[in-house]
Amino acid sequence: MHFVEVHVRIAQVAPLFESVPPASYGGTERVVSYLSDELVQLGHDVTLFASGDSVSRATLVPICPRALRLDRTCVDHTAWHVLQIERVAAAAAQFDVIHFHIAHIHLAVARRLATPSVTTTHGRLDLPELVTLFGAFPETPLISISDAQRAPLPHANWMATIHHGLPSGQFVARDHAEDYLAFLGRISPEKRVDRAIAIATALEQPLKIAAKIDRVDAEYFAREVEPLLHHPLVEFVGEIGESQKEAFLGNARALLFPIDWPEPFGLVMIESLACGTPVVAFRGGSVEEIIEHGRTGFIVDTLDEAIEAARRVDTLDRNACRQAFDRRFTAQRMAEDHVAVYKRVIEARNAHAAA
Repeated sequence: MHFVEVHVRIAQVAPLFESVPPASYGGTERVVSYLSDELVQLGHDVTLFASGDSVSRATLVPICPRALRLDRTCVDHTAWHVLQIERVAAAAAQFDVIHFHIAHIHLAVARRLATPSVTTTHGRLDLPELVTLFGAFPETPLISISDAQRAPLPHANWMATIHHGLPSGQFVARDHAEDYLAFLGRISPEKRVDRAIAIATALEQPLKIAAKIDRVDAEYFAREVEPLLHHPLVEFVGEIGESQKEAFLGNARALLFPIDWPEPFGLVMIESLACGTPVVAFRGGSVEEIIEHGRTGFIVDTLDEAIEAARRVDTLDRNACRQAFDRRFTAQRMAEDHVAVYKRVIEARNAHAAA
């Protein structure tokens, strides 16, 4: 049983595109799930504003009936998020702090609430419009999910970088791997599954691809990726759920993370470490903050380097991968880091009110 000195009433405001936790693929909503449940475990009073099909230890306030991505009747996603912000604002006095995870749509409302808030920036920030937008909200307390993510907005009001975490019992590490490489995530140009295929085929190693295909990426998949799936070494598994990840990742020789964009975090990397599976990752975004080169994986800059790294991945200690996860990426550590930030924004607001 965990005890806390200060009981904090916390509102968690999740995106509505996926349930909390998601039925299958979904990074932000999964992190919100782990964080909310762990905060309850730590003894705090947590209310979760999310889709109606969410399941949580926190008190659920359902906004829409089901995850918007799965609701084919939903035409205007923004309408539900505007309603969500209104319901949060109406209930704001019930909370000590409000934690927003919905990008930036709430900023104008949050600024005008008496209840302090903090916003986690889960996505990429290297878009010109965001520099202008966040420049108009210089006082907004922000949490980054990696130090690298902050680079486009160096003058924002960053309260902390808090790396994601997973429940310590979510996955069990496996000592021995089967004869395949793994790609897990989303099919999109920046995730570069084509690089994963090139690495595996160059090594004459089987590759299993478990990936979601969003509608926006369907044309890219059909044009660029689908023709590559006919190679006899490549197996396209499709989108998998949480219960399937341990076997998929844990039995792989390595996870291939061949990104071609400034990855804000990359939850799949720590999922792989939790399963005892090393990661071969292209340098970019958060990668150097997550992977310890030569210990929990290899960080590469070119396709040739990636091929050589994947060839040598069996020289890495799979137990060291799990140990790194236990040391750095548990949900308990993540929740405790957030509580420290919550207390800071609460104290700052109280001091301002007193002044």
